[in-house]
Amino acid sequence: MINIIWLLMIVTGFAFAAAKGNIEVVTQAAFDGAATGVTVCLGLISVLVFWMGMMKMAEDAGLLSRIAKLLGPVVAFLFPDVPRNHPAMGYILSNMSANLLGLGNAATPMGIKAMQELQELNPDKQTASPAMCTLLALNTASITIIPTTLIAIRLNYHSANATEIVGTTLMATVIATVAALGADRWYRRRAMKRPPNVHSGGKPLMKG
Repeated sequence: MINIIWLLMIVTGFAFAAAKGNIEVVTQAAFDGAATGVTVCLGLISVLVFWMGMMKMAEDAGLLSRIAKLLGPVVAFLFPDVPRNHPAMGYILSNMSANLLGLGNAATPMGIKAMQELQELNPDKQTASPAMCTLLALNTASITIIPTTLIAIRLNYHSANATEIVGTTLMATVIATVAALGADRWYRRRAMKRPPNVHSGGKPLMKG
């Protein structure tokens, strides 16, 4: 669906430009966008490498394991249908820790691995399980203490105070996380009240 939306936007843009006789404007915008993308990526590399290094140091120092222990009870509450000693729990904790530090690039592979592990526990492979929906909501609206990527972008564009967004970002992500988890709990209750899915061995599931 996303591919179709982007295709329609591109085709519509070219069609309007051609109708107005300004097709060169679209071509120039495409080249300018590509150049800007490369510039932003190069600017992000140094900051992301720094924070990835800091995260590695924190891991070696045992800080991440302590964060994981602190988050353990929270994760157990949010994912009651996932066994405590299952590999998915470790990936979920790593994903949450990276998101807290604003390291989306580091959180994404952990989130993918967590989804793969949760799929192994899913009795209906064609339908997202409640745990998978919870992880998706939590990863999308995760609380961010240090918005590393946004700070890097602001630094790349020579912001006078690149870190001034820390407080507002924390507040916005807290509100988003509370809203996402509230919606997740509500849909879980609805799923529990539904008749059992014949393909799930009698266990109610949430539609993805």
